[in-house]
Amino acid sequence: MSTELQELLQPARTAVITVECQRGVIGPKGPLPALVEAVRESGLVARAASVLDAARAAGAAVLHGTVVRRPDGGGVTMNCRLFTAVGKSGAPPLLAGSEQGALVPELGPAPGDWLVPRYHGVSLFHDTELDAILRSRGTKTVVLLGASLNIAIIGTTIEAVNRGYHVVVPEDGVIGIPAEYGAAVLRNSMRLLATVTRCDDVVAALRGDGARA
Repeated sequence: MSTELQELLQPARTAVITVECQRGVIGPKGPLPALVEAVRESGLVARAASVLDAARAAGAAVLHGTVVRRPDGGGVTMNCRLFTAVGKSGAPPLLAGSEQGALVPELGPAPGDWLVPRYHGVSLFHDTELDAILRSRGTKTVVLLGASLNIAIIGTTIEAVNRGYHVVVPEDGVIGIPAEYGAAVLRNSMRLLATVTRCDDVVAALRGDGARA
């Protein structure tokens, strides 16, 4: 862990944010089987949980960006292939308050966590209260965990940078499909926008363990 990472992840100025880590997205009934399998095989959830635990213990903010749907489908415009594919998948909808719309249980929510839902769009900042919540807390750095590097992680990173935040992305706390594409996004795009590190190093920085080689 570098001294730079330690400085970026001062708990009072840091927010750790999960991206669409819902049962109906990365759980067994998710609409994209390749994503569900990649998450399961990677062990991402356990590592993300360790980062969240460290953030809560240190007093950093923990937020969960979620997708929610109405029973009548209102608020969603089927204006891209992703939305159409999910709609045709037969997967249970991510209704607010439903089991499918809930976080995977390993990640919370814990008391004090923030849930930041959205009905439309493909990134966490799109017409949500995320930016206002972060600014009200004096947040300077956001750590992103979850799914996926294909769209939501990279989109949220770009919007965070546009709003003046530093972004930290643990490479073993995010996923993309296929795996080689996710690795290419981290190597060719994310490293230009964010500090790419690993979950263990984020945990160490939040705990104040000091810089190590």
